[in-house]
Amino acid sequence: MSEEDSELERLKAKRLAEMQKNISTKQNVEPTPDAEKEKVTENPRDSLIKILGFRGLEVLQNAESQFPNETKMIIEKLSELIKTGEINESIDGGKLLTLFRSVGINVRMATKINVEQDGKFVSLTDKLSNQPSDDGDE
Repeated sequence: MSEEDSELERLKAKRLAEMQKNISTKQNVEPTPDAEKEKVTENPRDSLIKILGFRGLEVLQNAESQFPNETKMIIEKLSELIKTGEINESIDGGKLLTLFRSVGINVRMATKINVEQDGKFVSLTDKLSNQPSDDGDE
């Protein structure tokens, strides 16, 4: 009987080890759905901002202030494309501005022209206002 008892104890120990292993793997699998839920609840605007390049945020902010409803729809669509992997490159300000204009949203951007004067860059309006007028010599 002692052989049967030892055999039974080994089987019980083996089964207990398998059950503990199954429990530990289930605990490791459970946190991943939580991580997926966090990704799903991420704000579409935040996911878009992550891939914006040079002056992209500036264009986005101008578009949001000038066309809030239309921009919100475009942000949601771009976010979907980012999540599906169809957009996997950085979007700079020029590309974003072209996108808005191609769908009929003419986002106005502040334009500043700098010119060189005496080794310094000054705005064009400052340069033109500092020019001496030649009208008084006649």
